[in-house]
Amino acid sequence: MKSRLTKTLLAQTLLVLAATTAASGTWAQSTVMIGEPSWPGAKIIANLIRTVITTRLGGQAAIVPGTNPVIFAAMDGGKGDIDVHPDVWLPNQKSFTDKYVDGTKNVALSKGSYTGRAGFCVPTYMVKDHKIKSVYDLATPEAQKLFDSDGDGKGEIWIGASGWASTAIHQVKARDYGMNDFLVPTKEDETVFFAKLASQIAKKKGVAFYCYTPHYVHRMYDVTMLDEPAFDATKYKMVQPNEDADWLAKSKITVGDAPKSVHVAYSKSLERRAPDVARFLANIKLETDLVSGWTREVIVEKKDPADVVRAWVAANPRVVDRWLGL
Repeated sequence: MKSRLTKTLLAQTLLVLAATTAASGTWAQSTVMIGEPSWPGAKIIANLIRTVITTRLGGQAAIVPGTNPVIFAAMDGGKGDIDVHPDVWLPNQKSFTDKYVDGTKNVALSKGSYTGRAGFCVPTYMVKDHKIKSVYDLATPEAQKLFDSDGDGKGEIWIGASGWASTAIHQVKARDYGMNDFLVPTKEDETVFFAKLASQIAKKKGVAFYCYTPHYVHRMYDVTMLDEPAFDATKYKMVQPNEDADWLAKSKITVGDAPKSVHVAYSKSLERRAPDVARFLANIKLETDLVSGWTREVIVEKKDPADVVRAWVAANPRVVDRWLGL
């Protein structure tokens, strides 16, 4: 009788252990899907997250391209289609965090963040040679001539790529600073625009564009971020396209942006499906200079993003240990 009871208890213990092991190891058998927006910093950080998951946590991870609306909606769904957004700029993407972090509460943000800054830039020779120093200098008949690259009688200003939250913000700014009377706001992929930028700078021609830090453009060229009025919340009303079809008419911005706080976002379903990954994403904290250096290596030095972050992870085990809670 005692022997039978012992065997029964042993069998039950083994079943509990097996179930516990299966539960804790389930995430390693599924792939964590990391969204990849189109800007360089996001691509690099996506590779960083994949590298840590695969080399330090022993899991599987893959990168899938996506826009902000697609990535956030997938994280909210919690089905594993996309689990991570590597580079959430606030307040640019506040409409998404309002909906999915504060609203449905199905998405979480990393505790740590790095600082970003955004505005409009011109090559520094435009400041020195033509006195283009502030955003209001782009709203003049002179600017209309200086920044006309195609000879149609109107200048151009690149405000970003389609789908970026910042592109909508700078579309509003271009209108409210009075630029639209003299410059046509253009939207195109960053790589396409920066090929044009290189050509214009080589010829010392006028070119105005949305810019931000951290970003490799500040390492490649001598560019200046134009002066804007200091941020004032009462003069900064932004309604994103995903919030209202009449977003442009309902938005008004006549001041510069507040400094940006940049986080990693992840589906809270990872807390159940991959708790070690969720803990890592909650703890990850990057620095502005570090991200700038990575973008320089990838864009200027033509290194592969995966190689850049893999070398960094290998050289900085203590930093990664802190992210992993070790």
